[in-house]
Amino acid sequence: MTTAFFHDERCLWHTAGEHALTLPVGGWVQPPASGGHPESPESKRRLKALMDVSGLTRQLENRTAEPATEEDLLRVHDRDYLARFKAQSDDRGGEVGFYAPFGKGSYEIAQLSAGLAKAAVEGVLKGEFRNAYSLSRPPGHHCLPDQAMGFCLLSNISIAVEAALTAGLTERVAIIDWDVHHGNGTQAIFYDRPEVLTVSLHQENCFPPGSGTVEERGEGAGEGAAVNVPLVPGGGHDAYMYAMRRIVEPSVMAFKPDLIVVASGFDANGVDPLARMLLHSESYREMMRMVMAMADALCNGRVAVTHEGGYAETCVPFCGHALIEVMSGHNMGVEDPFLELFEAQQPTARFAAFQRGLIDEMADLYGL
Repeated sequence: MTTAFFHDERCLWHTAGEHALTLPVGGWVQPPASGGHPESPESKRRLKALMDVSGLTRQLENRTAEPATEEDLLRVHDRDYLARFKAQSDDRGGEVGFYAPFGKGSYEIAQLSAGLAKAAVEGVLKGEFRNAYSLSRPPGHHCLPDQAMGFCLLSNISIAVEAALTAGLTERVAIIDWDVHHGNGTQAIFYDRPEVLTVSLHQENCFPPGSGTVEERGEGAGEGAAVNVPLVPGGGHDAYMYAMRRIVEPSVMAFKPDLIVVASGFDANGVDPLARMLLHSESYREMMRMVMAMADALCNGRVAVTHEGGYAETCVPFCGHALIEVMSGHNMGVEDPFLELFEAQQPTARFAAFQRGLIDEMADLYGL
């Protein structure tokens, strides 16, 4: 079976309006000479372009999908929130949350973004393809049931997982989120749900500030089904590899899901403007190998990956391309021009040992 790639050009037409980085232009904030809001379409467009030029696209099952339905959205989001979002989207855009501006028509684009994730999850569970990647935009992992947050307007993965659970296609789902920012929205939606494990590796105290501590473990019936791995800024490749082996793998293996969903942000790369974690394309390649090994051992290889953050438009394409190569089993010979520099910038052995010690402390708290 093949790897499916879900993409729709309309998702790249979402806009956050005129910003200088994350600040709206006006007052003391000058218009940028170039660029603008970090959640622009360019990193995603350039990933797809690199796939086209390398020939990787031709090795995949290329799909689009229908937008998520109102019924799909209401399983996750409050009706009042959706009404406010839709009204502003129909007008001139605006903001219905925290750091999540949008333009006219973004409601329907966000529905499509969620629909791509839903179709990817559904297709994997129905055995239509071996695994699937959804180039969803806008992203989703910060969005709460009642408000947008952190560039995320609808909770794409949560909508996809809830639809699959409702349809009886799955009973236990593990969500691994390695976006550099804490996956607070996804965690909140499933915080009291024992059938969904949420695991987030993220830069400590980056975004949202104060979110994603090891004390956040779930509640009620879902107690223990939330795992957080906050990492010291600058941790680099070794920190992520060690955290994957020491905490993520044993947590997922013990949970025994019948589907693994990855919230794949590429904003832990070495030149991302919104974080400081020093990963490179080989980091994502290796993490994806680990996930696929877990899926092969637990759930017949069933993995769906949804694109989240990543704002260095020159670097993200190489990270995403490496990950999708692993998913599909095709190496197209693309050379990452950042790799040599990023490998040279990795932390010293002394710092790596310090970070490993912190990860060991977290693992002990989780009983691993």
